[in-house]
Amino acid sequence: MKKILLIISAVLIVTTIQAQFHFGPQIGYTSSKLTANSSDVTSDLKSNFMFGAFVRIGEKFYIQPEVNWLTQGGVWKSSEGEGAAKIDKELKMTYKTIQIPLSVGWRIIDLKIANIRIFGGATANIAVDKEIEIKNINEPIEDADWNNLIWQYQVGAGVDVLMFALDVKYMGGLNNLNKDDFVFDNKTISTKSNLFMVTLGWKIF
Repeated sequence: MKKILLIISAVLIVTTIQAQFHFGPQIGYTSSKLTANSSDVTSDLKSNFMFGAFVRIGEKFYIQPEVNWLTQGGVWKSSEGEGAAKIDKELKMTYKTIQIPLSVGWRIIDLKIANIRIFGGATANIAVDKEIEIKNINEPIEDADWNNLIWQYQVGAGVDVLMFALDVKYMGGLNNLNKDDFVFDNKTISTKSNLFMVTLGWKIF
């Protein structure tokens, strides 16, 4: 009896997935910024393009795993002294990552040829390359001091028109990029990466 129930459940799940399954490539624009929790340290945006692929399972409610390739990071800046004696200090951090977001979404408006969605979830970022550029900084900074796995939460909204999917999302850092407390210009600062992303996907089927 249990085997029969398992077989029936498996058939129902497979049938549902096949009836409500979308897959396709996507491209997008990202703008990332490193957290600066000190009034004496500022941070600048780092803008890049991304590309990847997504799978969507479900209709009214759905889950959407993705695999993306993108670069994120940013710049911390501070200065000391004034006039001709002023010294500008800068650290630029660049993470080239394979990003794996997993979203749970809800289609709130369905107009047949178009619909509007909201979603949220978690994102894992696996660093495949890290670059550090420093200016007028004496503290020792090495690649080994930085995490290879970065976690973020994500929230956003999307619009589907025919076979195209436009998503706008915000990703906030959950863990620090640096493995230990990070000291920049004698100040301990947060090293979380926050990301704004706009993607355009094409549902092949």
